[in-house]
Amino acid sequence: MTEQPVSIRPGDDSVDWAQTLSRLDRVLRIRTTPIGMKMFETVEEMEAIERIRRPKDIHTADQIVSMASRLNWTVGITGSDLVGAQCASVLGLGGQDDDWYSGQHMAGVWFKTVEDASIHQHAMDIVPTGNYQAMAVSPLSTGRLNPPDICMIYATPGQMIILINGLQWSGYKKLDWGCVGESACADSWGRALTTGEPSLSIPCYAERRYGGVNDDEMLMALSPGHLVTAIDGMEALAKNGLRYPIPPYGIQTDARAGLGASY
Repeated sequence: MTEQPVSIRPGDDSVDWAQTLSRLDRVLRIRTTPIGMKMFETVEEMEAIERIRRPKDIHTADQIVSMASRLNWTVGITGSDLVGAQCASVLGLGGQDDDWYSGQHMAGVWFKTVEDASIHQHAMDIVPTGNYQAMAVSPLSTGRLNPPDICMIYATPGQMIILINGLQWSGYKKLDWGCVGESACADSWGRALTTGEPSLSIPCYAERRYGGVNDDEMLMALSPGHLVTAIDGMEALAKNGLRYPIPPYGIQTDARAGLGASY
């Protein structure tokens, strides 16, 4: 019997994760564990998650995210578990004061002047402070976040364009993203948490150095509903022969036969 696609709207939480992840694997063959992230109003709510791990050391948010995506752990944190205000500020778990917005701590390191650094800080998409006390990440396969606020998919550029094509299959709209450079987590989970929109990023130096993100990986953060919409779209594209991996056609061959089928 053919497996029936799950159909939900962005924002719905009725996701059969076993079926959804099986479908995702068939269309994209991604190698890094798809994970979810959820914000909590109280620490007690976060600590009530089944088999939650709490850090014993101080980490970057990139490390916490990668404990889920690379080690398959379910991890919960508060702002006090994070090193410095940069990570906490993106998640709305601290920072975001005048000193942080000044960018003084990044001037002369990442940016030439204090003015440049301050412009960078103001350009970041960040969760407002005061709404949440904790955050947790977990592999989507565990179903422990029930539901996550956002899903995060690490993939190569070739996989990512197919995922984007899937998002655009039905109800097309142009997808626009920015790049703040350093602190690119603001482009992915910061933007997705604050806007609810699919958010693509090129992981930054810190994500690669501390979070172990591979050199060829990009990151998409999106709601559970948008993820299912993308999978629906990718399955439809696959029926038209437009699927991952993308087979090279050959740079010196006559292109008319291939273009006739796909365009």
